[in-house]
Amino acid sequence: MDPARFFAASRVLIVAGKGGVGKSTMSAALARTAARAGMSTMLVRLTPGGPISRLFAAPELTGLDQTLHAGGGPSGDADVRGRLVTPDEALTQYLADHGLARITRRLMSTGAIDVVTTAAPGIRDLLVLGRVKAFEASRTADLIVLDAPAAGHAVSFLQSPTGLRSAVGAGPIATQADDVLEMLADPERCRVMLVTLAEETPVNEVIETAFALEEEIGVALGPVIVNGLVPVPEGLANDFDTLVAASKAKISAADIANLRDAAAFRLKWAARQNEQVVRLSQSLPLSQLHTPYVFTTEPGPAELETLSNALSPGIDALSEGDA
Repeated sequence: MDPARFFAASRVLIVAGKGGVGKSTMSAALARTAARAGMSTMLVRLTPGGPISRLFAAPELTGLDQTLHAGGGPSGDADVRGRLVTPDEALTQYLADHGLARITRRLMSTGAIDVVTTAAPGIRDLLVLGRVKAFEASRTADLIVLDAPAAGHAVSFLQSPTGLRSAVGAGPIATQADDVLEMLADPERCRVMLVTLAEETPVNEVIETAFALEEEIGVALGPVIVNGLVPVPEGLANDFDTLVAASKAKISAADIANLRDAAAFRLKWAARQNEQVVRLSQSLPLSQLHTPYVFTTEPGPAELETLSNALSPGIDALSEGDA
């Protein structure tokens, strides 16, 4: 499937996954890939910090729009913009949109805003989702990529509109919940993409989360991103001795032994990952997108391009039904 068609299938992509699987990095990679396909993209993060600013070599995200990647030029790609959306910012904007800016200033100056956002279970999550819904409804970008909470919180995060709608009979909160539920239920407006590593615990959690999202919330699921797959260099799985024979005279016996150990470790690592990829395929009837292991603790723009380069052919290979 052409990447432009893939990203145009839903106006909001919610990216979720267990902490440590690269969820925020994959959110950035999806945003960058969409921009390369000509889709103007807004990348939304819910908490300060994280790797997004480093990946784009940009300042830390704030509550104001900022350009993470300027589109145009010979490549013809589109902009990636980013912003931080916290419950406090979402409540402030919600009250201002309803003509209550003066009350907002009073709440902020007295610290009472924290009381308001914790008055009912799920209100903070609903406010954030309502803000995302407002971005989607206003067509602020062709695509909105939401770097959602970790998988353990993702289900309750997306369940918040249902819980509040059941508890509130009428009024602005009920209306907000209805609007968000309508967005979540419409696959042309919203999909969730889950991220995992090819390891037993993350795979278990992504399977549980996928079924919970479909059964309890009814949101559409896109392909699962399996991140951090270690590459096997060409020829390594065949005959190691043949690979080193041409340079044997230049390499000491000790170095050859070390290389042999390293090759065995890499092959064993890749085999264990492949077992988990197969198990995921058997347990979860969703297509997969694979991204490579990045050998650095602080990935930046170069690594972001590598990950985007890996996503594009995977998307190309999807059929219409897989997307």
